Amino acid sequence: MPSQNWDGPPWHAPWGGRPERFRPPSGVVLLAPVIISLIVQVPAAIGIAVWSHAGWVVGIGQVALAAAGPIALLGARRLPGPTVALVAAAALADFALAPDVGPPYIAVAFAIVLAVARGAVVWAVSSVVAAWVAALVLGSMLGQSWHPFRIAFTTLALAMCFGIGWFVRVRRARASAHRAEAMRRRQSAEERERVRIARELHDVIGHALSQINVQASVGLHLMDRDPEQARTALGSIKETSKSALEEVRTVLGVIRDGEAPLVPQAELAEIPRLVRGIRSPELDARLVDRLTQAPRRAVQFAGFRIAQEALTNVVRHARATEVVVTVERAGDEFVLTVDDDGVGPAGPGHDAPGDRRVENGEGSGILGMRERAALLGGAVEVARSPLGGTRVTARLPWDGVA
Repeated sequence: MPSQNWDGPPWHAPWGGRPERFRPPSGVVLLAPVIISLIVQVPAAIGIAVWSHAGWVVGIGQVALAAAGPIALLGARRLPGPTVALVAAAALADFALAPDVGPPYIAVAFAIVLAVARGAVVWAVSSVVAAWVAALVLGSMLGQSWHPFRIAFTTLALAMCFGIGWFVRVRRARASAHRAEAMRRRQSAEERERVRIARELHDVIGHALSQINVQASVGLHLMDRDPEQARTALGSIKETSKSALEEVRTVLGVIRDGEAPLVPQAELAEIPRLVRGIRSPELDARLVDRLTQAPRRAVQFAGFRIAQEALTNVVRHARATEVVVTVERAGDEFVLTVDDDGVGPAGPGHDAPGDRRVENGEGSGILGMRERAALLGGAVEVARSPLGGTRVTARLPWDGVA
């Protein structure tokens, strides 16, 4: 379920609708180790120098080395490898200056974790191992008695720092992979939505303009001979343009504000209106309805759009004189058939030069019909019609699922 505390847009949330986990600002991540190390090491170095009655030179050296490591951590983001080497060297110098007692050099721990987390594992291992071995050798040369427990504890602590750094590195890699996958899924969803919207606009506007063109031609043809029929054609143009505007507003409203549709989705009951809209003196359009009941709404909407696009193609490209739309049920399938007596799928003009509808032998309208059918688990076939032109057959699962 989406988080109830997420107030931002849904596309700013990762896949699944939940906002990303809180991530501290990069400045905090950079400065926190520096500040913590300074707070722990510098006062401790001052206190130890006073308590041990060290001279001014030794005391100032201890304080300077206690501050040098934390300050070096400022370069951990850009140069994690050299940073861990520099901090390890400062810790070794601090040990050499006061081998018996010294402040806890936690800057080394931060340097190891940051270096391993940023991929500078070789730098971290070589620098820390070299410094630790040098400290053991230097301690022996200075007569420092190393208790086995102290050696084991320090080695274990260093190993734990490497483990923490590796854990952080793995977590960051997984988080990065998760964000990349979420972005890929979001882009894929956005691409599918763009295709869906383009298909809707193509079907609505293309059919409306074709229908308006047909009725306008009828009106011009009958204006002098039959004014009443011309008036009817103009009324059809008004109705078609109004319906198209409402559908376009619906699509654009969803894009803009996610508004609910202004008009209900078209159903099979609207197909007679489509057929009447393309009738003209040059084109006889008929509907053969063999259904005794209606399929699910999703199937009705897809069938309506497929019929709309098929009729649009007939008007614009087929040069037909007759078109027959048939709707029926065949077993568990809803079957829509559109036949015309035009030039046919391989006839002249189908793939004429400059026709941008054609791509690999199929126009964008046919591709759109196939996509609509595929979304419901159906299919669209284009073949030669018994009438001599093109037959478009759409088969959709009656219940809307494959």
